[in-house]
Amino acid sequence: MIHKFCHNLTGILLLFSFLFFFGCGPALQKEVASPEKALIQIKGSYPEFQDDMDKDSFALAVKRNLEYLNKLDPAYIFSYGSKKVTCREVREGQEAFLKLLLTTSDTKVLNREIRKNFLVFRAAGGAENSKVLFTGYYEPVLEASAEKDDGFKYPIYRTPSDLIRVDLSLFNKKYKGESIIARLEKNKVLPYYSRKQIEDEKALSGKGLEIAWLKDPVDVAFLQIQGSGQLKLKGGNAISVGYMGSNGHPYNSIGRYMIEKGMLTKDEMSMQAIRKYLSVHSEVVNDVLNYNPSYVFFRVLDGPPLGNIQAPLTPGRSLALDSGLFPKGALCFITCKKPVVNGKGEITGWTGFSRFIMNQDTGGAIKGEGRADIFWGNGEYAELAAGYMKQEGELYILLKKD
Repeated sequence: MIHKFCHNLTGILLLFSFLFFFGCGPALQKEVASPEKALIQIKGSYPEFQDDMDKDSFALAVKRNLEYLNKLDPAYIFSYGSKKVTCREVREGQEAFLKLLLTTSDTKVLNREIRKNFLVFRAAGGAENSKVLFTGYYEPVLEASAEKDDGFKYPIYRTPSDLIRVDLSLFNKKYKGESIIARLEKNKVLPYYSRKQIEDEKALSGKGLEIAWLKDPVDVAFLQIQGSGQLKLKGGNAISVGYMGSNGHPYNSIGRYMIEKGMLTKDEMSMQAIRKYLSVHSEVVNDVLNYNPSYVFFRVLDGPPLGNIQAPLTPGRSLALDSGLFPKGALCFITCKKPVVNGKGEITGWTGFSRFIMNQDTGGAIKGEGRADIFWGNGEYAELAAGYMKQEGELYILLKKD
């Protein structure tokens, strides 16, 4: 539908100027830092490479990653910091690393071989302390209905046909890498509907876009934040849904909003605390949820949830990073802390861990060199880890030497 905009170039550029100066309307997809500065090659002070998970899970994650790489042109260029490498080099390096890990049981040998045969890059991290803040996400399991009724009134939608992405670089090269998500109405380019317009004003109601209906608007919001989930339908059937697109509005953290409004303290903040507060204070639910104008659309999946490279995510082995800064499908190594959970489902402490993990996803809140999100899968531990994890650590990316 891009050709329809050729007759509306002036309007589009005016719209872009308005967005640039006043910051409202559809979000501009623009990098705020550079890949060259996001990764720093290290030549000493290497981390101790140890992995706390089973090798089979890593092999599965790499296999899924290689399927992604095999779909690309072998000459496709990835940026690893300031270093440019081809897809073929990345693929061959990951195949070699997988073989090394599967055939090496001695940690000292593994570390020696990595330092000998691989370049190691460290993520620059946040501006304050050069650390990476790790959070988590998971695949929630929610009750749902294929039909609307008194118990299930809150829909999740497929991507609307009138939602379009406009590549602004087609109109002027100075907007390279910038785009807007919009809709056409009477030959006008307008921001796509916000969460408030979709949820409260029913902007998409009656268009046949509903995939299923949930019990609670908070369930819808949390499903959108996680990006995928399993829906247990009335009658016993179940479907999996995953991220398909968004309305292009900026992501605003409802957790930060609730802290600013005095609803929760910073120390109390967790996914579970947000749910508990909103279940008791139903009068503020709409106000809190609509603070985030971003809205996610879904599709029905045939298998596991997919990351932004369209590879199935592997619990504990898939990572979400800023896709504008870090190379997609990269082999990573992380050091961080994870929760210790007792038999009652309570977090009793946090313990250090390290593991190899693949960069296979991204997220609206995962921006900058100092943010990373671990996919924990589904189940009780995954929900706890995703809900409470706010731990600083280090992120490394490995690349086979020439």
